Amino acid sequence: MNVPEPAASGPRAGRSGPAGQVTIALAGDTMLGRGVGAQITRSGWRGLFGDRLRGLVASADLAVLNLECCVSARGEPWASQFKAFHFRAPPQAVKALARLGVDAVTLANNHVLDYGYAALADTLALLHRAGIATAGAGMDAGQARAPARLRAGGTEIALLGIADHPADFAATADRPGIAYADLREGVPGWMLGQVASEAAGGRTVLVMPHWGPNMSTEPAPYIRAAARALLHAGATLVAGTSAHVFHGMSGPVLYDLGDFIDDYATDPDLRNDLGLLFLVRLAGGEVRRVEAVPLRLDYARTEVASGADRAWAMSRFTRACARLGTSARAAGDRLVVELGPG
Repeated sequence: MNVPEPAASGPRAGRSGPAGQVTIALAGDTMLGRGVGAQITRSGWRGLFGDRLRGLVASADLAVLNLECCVSARGEPWASQFKAFHFRAPPQAVKALARLGVDAVTLANNHVLDYGYAALADTLALLHRAGIATAGAGMDAGQARAPARLRAGGTEIALLGIADHPADFAATADRPGIAYADLREGVPGWMLGQVASEAAGGRTVLVMPHWGPNMSTEPAPYIRAAARALLHAGATLVAGTSAHVFHGMSGPVLYDLGDFIDDYATDPDLRNDLGLLFLVRLAGGEVRRVEAVPLRLDYARTEVASGADRAWAMSRFTRACARLGTSARAAGDRLVVELGPG
């Protein structure tokens, strides 16, 4: 297989916060291909994110999201009868992430191999060249399962990615791909061992699974069981994606972050044109506080939501949390979940 090796992903140092405290900005599915990619090609990165949103991301010590596309000018669409959509962003898209202040992305999802192995290699190389760390995909299973290590405020954070679909994207010992596992059968031992090893090394462990079906409104029982297993193994925070609509929170588990930017059609009932930016405060190696800021997703542009859109998103997140036994309170233009003194 004649695929160039990507540049290595080394530790990424975030912005400096108060000693002992770290705030991570977490965003969900970020699709920079198709209509978003065309916008980037025409006008560059500046119009993708509103000023207030960029300010919120900049205020965090680290910013992490799920990049649900490859970034390349090469490749052919992945041939599969089960794949209806193929997402490939132009190389300039990496600049949009860097300018936003993204420190790391997870690539464990069902679109990073949409244009094959060469496009995945380009994605890794372009991101690493821009100083953006990656987890969840690689040129073999070892790379795909390896953590990205981030540092901020004296805290070292290990980011791990895993996806429960599609099986044909799975990395092997001699084939590029994603860190794949059928989570309906439980979290595999290699992932639990990886989590435990990073935790034993004194690191804060952030696991970002891409799990479950699209357009679901709450986590399936197997997802909840997988989250419990990851926490038991030593994960500090679990933050999922895949549904395209945000789910509620239970303890240090954000079951689905929803979408962050895309060009998708809007479901009038599920309102996938509304999302949340999560600002997670860590102190003493634990999640102490989560702030959820409502977002409005227009075609190829995302900004902080206001008015009726903000009220709808806040109401839905409050109800979704309540169903999971979590209380979320309003604080100005956002919702707050307190998990401990911080």
